[in-house]
Amino acid sequence: MSMMSEFRDFAMRGNVVDMAVGIVIGAAFGKIVSSFVNDVLMPPIGIAMGGVDFSDLAMVLKEASGDVAAVTLNYGSFIQTVIDFVIIAFAIFMVVKSMNKMKKKEEEKPAAPPEPSAEETLLTEIRDLLKNN
Repeated sequence: MSMMSEFRDFAMRGNVVDMAVGIVIGAAFGKIVSSFVNDVLMPPIGIAMGGVDFSDLAMVLKEASGDVAAVTLNYGSFIQTVIDFVIIAFAIFMVVKSMNKMKKKEEEKPAAPPEPSAEETLLTEIRDLLKNN
């Protein structure tokens, strides 16, 4: 089997295609959450904290000198990224929780009773014949 046909078989499996769709949707969702945090959530929080812009929060480790830029520890951006992560993690948790709930309901459905064995069928027929006599 050639390498291309093996790759085609691998890529066309349902799990790989599902994973690819999940990655694309996840990347788009991540961008939406980042925009929500940066553009909608953090400005009101910054105003409530006295006009703080979180993206500008930084600690200067070494001052700028000449053409060399200052070395800073940008903890404001880190705070925004942590909030992004918490929102995405919560959303994924809710999706997994709902999927597990649906899976559990599916498992709880009563299965059809198994067919009686040949011995049980024969004994049932014998019992019915004895009742009729």
